[in-house]
Amino acid sequence: MTRVLVVDDEPQLLRALRINLRARDFAVEVAPDGTAALRLAGDFHPDLVVLDLGLPDLDGVDVIQGLRGWTNVPIIVLSGRAGSRDKVEALEAGADDYVTKPFNMDELVARIRAVTRRAGPEDSVRVVAVGAWSVDLADKTATGADGSALRLTPTEWHLLELLLRNPGKLIGQRQLLTSVWGPGYVKETHYLRQYMAQLRRKLEADPARPRHLLTEPGMGYRFQP
Repeated sequence: MTRVLVVDDEPQLLRALRINLRARDFAVEVAPDGTAALRLAGDFHPDLVVLDLGLPDLDGVDVIQGLRGWTNVPIIVLSGRAGSRDKVEALEAGADDYVTKPFNMDELVARIRAVTRRAGPEDSVRVVAVGAWSVDLADKTATGADGSALRLTPTEWHLLELLLRNPGKLIGQRQLLTSVWGPGYVKETHYLRQYMAQLRRKLEADPARPRHLLTEPGMGYRFQP
């Protein structure tokens, strides 16, 4: 079943989209603002995001850029902004399609199906090896070679998953803070230092000399397989 995350600050529209998409056999989650959208995207792993640009806390383009920092999930913008400049800005930020309000539900569904067919499955990576641990991203479990289980907090899981789904890629401090804690925490870099230290203690053979969870000073963090 295709998972769709709908992001809009209009409660009636959210309700209508949830009802109509579920009636067409989509699994649907909704978010009323950009902060909730970024958090839900990490937890729900949608196959597609339907996103309004006029959100109360973040501009929709900022949400697109936040998502593009760690995922290639297809994004369809659903907005009342009909100007060509808005469309170009959203598409250049990483959106895959743009639908203006008011819209026809059958057309929106057709576009959702077309975009998801082109994109293919988003969650192609499930199990990742981190040192002696086997991390199952779908089940959110980490198992040692001896069968032992590692306990991680929800925040540790969210941070770790962002890194593991982008092997070798530098993910900036701002992107990690926004995705895990929200846009109000972009200056709280000590959060990252604290949680990365915790993850290294749990996953690295020598936390003082990490081989997999690496720091790029002043820039961000990287997972090295």
